[in-house]
Amino acid sequence: MDCPSCASKIEKAVKGLKGVQQARVTFATERLLVVADEEGTETQKRIINAVNDAGFDITNNKTDDEEPKSFLKKHWRVLALASLIAIAAMVQGTFPVLGNTLFYAGTIWGLYPVIRQAFKLARSGSPFSIETLMSVAAIGALILGDTAEAAMVLLLFTIGEHLEAFAAGSARKGVQKLMELTPDTAFKINAEGKKQEVAADALLPGDVIEILPGSRLPVDGELQTASVSFDESALTGESVPVEHEVGDKVLAGSLSVDRVARLKVVSEPGASAVDRIIQLIEEAEERKAPVERFVDAFSRWYTPLMMIIAASVAVLPPLLMGGVWSVWIYKALALLLIACPCALVISTPAAVTSALATASRHGALVKGGLALEQLGSVTTVAFDKTGTLTEGKPGVTKIQAFAGDEVRVLKLAAAVESGSTHPLAKAIVAEAEKRGIVVPEAEHGEAKSGLGVQGIVEKKTIVVGSPRHLKETVSSRESAQTVIKQLEEQGNTMAVVTEDSQLIGLIALRDNLRPEAKETIRALKAQRINSVILTGDNARTAAAIAGELDMDYRAELLPDDKLAAVEALQQQGKVAMVGDGINDAPALKAAEIGIAMGGGADVALETADCALTHNRVTELAGLVGLSRSTMAIIRQNIGLAIGSKIIFLITTLLGITGLWAAVLADTGATAIVTLNALRLLRKKL
Repeated sequence: MDCPSCASKIEKAVKGLKGVQQARVTFATERLLVVADEEGTETQKRIINAVNDAGFDITNNKTDDEEPKSFLKKHWRVLALASLIAIAAMVQGTFPVLGNTLFYAGTIWGLYPVIRQAFKLARSGSPFSIETLMSVAAIGALILGDTAEAAMVLLLFTIGEHLEAFAAGSARKGVQKLMELTPDTAFKINAEGKKQEVAADALLPGDVIEILPGSRLPVDGELQTASVSFDESALTGESVPVEHEVGDKVLAGSLSVDRVARLKVVSEPGASAVDRIIQLIEEAEERKAPVERFVDAFSRWYTPLMMIIAASVAVLPPLLMGGVWSVWIYKALALLLIACPCALVISTPAAVTSALATASRHGALVKGGLALEQLGSVTTVAFDKTGTLTEGKPGVTKIQAFAGDEVRVLKLAAAVESGSTHPLAKAIVAEAEKRGIVVPEAEHGEAKSGLGVQGIVEKKTIVVGSPRHLKETVSSRESAQTVIKQLEEQGNTMAVVTEDSQLIGLIALRDNLRPEAKETIRALKAQRINSVILTGDNARTAAAIAGELDMDYRAELLPDDKLAAVEALQQQGKVAMVGDGINDAPALKAAEIGIAMGGGADVALETADCALTHNRVTELAGLVGLSRSTMAIIRQNIGLAIGSKIIFLITTLLGITGLWAAVLADTGATAIVTLNALRLLRKKL
């Protein structure tokens, strides 16, 4: 497929089949997704035949191992046509009849595949294709006796088609590299402990696999070998190999750098990190930017309108003004070629596909053209604090016991926090493990968003929450209030532990800023974007972090409060929200752009419009810059596509340009806008 209009032609052909409920072709990945009433070989055959009848081929990249074609095999038809026209041009001056005959032969040779494709597309429901317009123009030129021009028009068109195919292939390379990251086979360790090679899509969660140094992981896995370094640059953009320990999750597509490693499969078939990225890119094509939807709507009526104008140009001047029929028919044929909207149709998707591929290469997944367009227009970025601006790896700095000792306070808190994905909960559990404390199992554990957790431990109700939400309990002991104030002023976050509603202790935790946080905020300021912290943490801790980063803050916010804060910020402009937790989900959804950290909760990732898979905010300003560059290139492309049509429309009616220029106006403009969009592939975030 050379442009998104090819995808729509295939969709139209397949949707016309009986029993097909839905058909979607993704231009970026060249995959056909069909929902049909029945599955089986017969249904597949009907779908394949429909695609073939529309002039396209289907290949199965799991089974087809086609060798790349040589230059001559790939371009033999256009080379033969060019040679024939060159010979005709050389002999025409000496042997006019032979020259014209060769031009006729060249035209028929070049016209045959074009007119055959035109008939196929017309039968499948796409009568107004570029092939139809080209066929009418070439046949009309032959009837008028312009044999040389008819042959040259087909040569230029064929060359343009090859250039479009090359440019479209280049635009898809970033996505195709992702698709090629995971191997098709893996070495599975069977029940006897022996290795056997199996298909990667046959692996199930719980299976154990082994990969060799220099090999890539076919699925997401939990590492079972200690201290293995993985090159994750293809997924996260991180150039330095990352060392993982036993129990760490390693993403599909990661390359083992230094040693043999064994991993337990944790992803379902077709649901690895690479599969999810590809799925997001495919879904992104449905979430079109407003400018993309406008271009799609415009192109639908543009070609029929131009055909009506061409017919009017051919008929009205000779009938009403006594014009020469051959002159005005020639101009009408040129207008037919100008009518092709290929350059306009591809102007936006080529830029969006290139930008999405660039973003994914740097570890950022943007879910569609709409999100990409919105990113460049935000005026405020609201950040969650823990795990976003901070490392999300807090440590316990102090435990204050009011009943019993530190060990018991920590043991009970760790019991109810076990299983939680919140960074503070993980820190409490990790501290208990570090001290060698045996943590009992909590019953009826319940997490209350923004409030804390509670559970039954040793037949007593244990609650771990913030001082603000356990204010009545804390106020009953004056010394507790003093300790909380002192520790919070030092930048600590406090967790209150109660037993049957009685205060038994305090746990102080501190989280360090991410190394890249200051630079990110400075870069956003340089782009005239304001930054604000929205956190459920206490005001004193939030003020300390905000002061260090030189930004505004809102503290002690529940999820509903964060939502209200985002809505208030939206009164001043468009807002992007960056977060990683369950409590961030409402705010992520409400903001014009929700950006989730890759290591965050699943609900945050699903709610967001963009995900930072490398779990860093480094490329946030770069994403804004990429969005602005993309929109600038889209505007350039649309201006070039429409502007060239208008110019050649005028020059054709004035008799200044003819069929050759009309073809260049289409194929040349298509190649230029695609190459212009490809500049985004080289952009650094």
